[in-house]
Amino acid sequence: MTFELTENSYGKSNVRLVRVTRNGQQHELKDIAVDIQFKGDFDTVYTQGDNSKVLPTDTIKNTVYALAGKQAVGEIEAFGQRLAEHFFAGNPQISEIHIAISERLWTRIPVSGKPHPSAFVGGSEERRTANIVAARKGSSIQGGIEDLLVLRTAGSGFSGYIKDAYTTLPETNDRIFSTVVKAIWSYKSATADFKRCWNEVRSGLLETFAAHPSESVQHTMYAMAEVALQHCAEITEIHLTMPNKHHIPFDLSRLGLENQNEVFVPTDEPYGLIEATVRRK
Repeated sequence: MTFELTENSYGKSNVRLVRVTRNGQQHELKDIAVDIQFKGDFDTVYTQGDNSKVLPTDTIKNTVYALAGKQAVGEIEAFGQRLAEHFFAGNPQISEIHIAISERLWTRIPVSGKPHPSAFVGGSEERRTANIVAARKGSSIQGGIEDLLVLRTAGSGFSGYIKDAYTTLPETNDRIFSTVVKAIWSYKSATADFKRCWNEVRSGLLETFAAHPSESVQHTMYAMAEVALQHCAEITEIHLTMPNKHHIPFDLSRLGLENQNEVFVPTDEPYGLIEATVRRK
């Protein structure tokens, strides 16, 4: 009986890094987690126990900190490219590198009406993300947003859907619409203006979510994707994931009261999950 190793990869995950760039009294803060995976000529590592082509994962971790020490992290998409270039330069056995970076977003604390130069506040679970798949003949780069919690209390309905023997959901033209947006978009080139594009896509997604007359999650999702593509010409497509964070009107009649569409029970599970990819023609 014979066996064949059909696929393999290895690397380091969740390398946490906080980098402070001190420009006099004005400080810039980057708080990121980095995942790195190598693919390439590593079969004998698995089949023969030959470690001669293995760059230790501890070295991979150290490299993240070393490159951050040599130069400010900057945009996470560009930092991922610098990491890939470094690993390719000294390791001919690597054919492909997958790098995923998640950035925690901090904002400056306002003091006397002005953003403080070195004090920051967190509080949101939102993350900026980047995915880089680097090969020796080129790379693909994605930007993104995760855990962007949004909610609107008006302008959202759901009606006209299929009803069968098991349908109990009542139609409505006035419901709470809440979701956690995850967006991933693909850049045309490795030299895109990542910061400007990320900010413009984010603002487009939020403005559309807030203002779009919504007939369903799907309806608003498509409108959000259209606006994101319009806001940034440097991206080719965007994928959105939007779970429906249900808010169920509570039956106050059992307590002798009338619910004026004002009292709700938020539910985490089960939830509707809606996804779509929209690209330029």
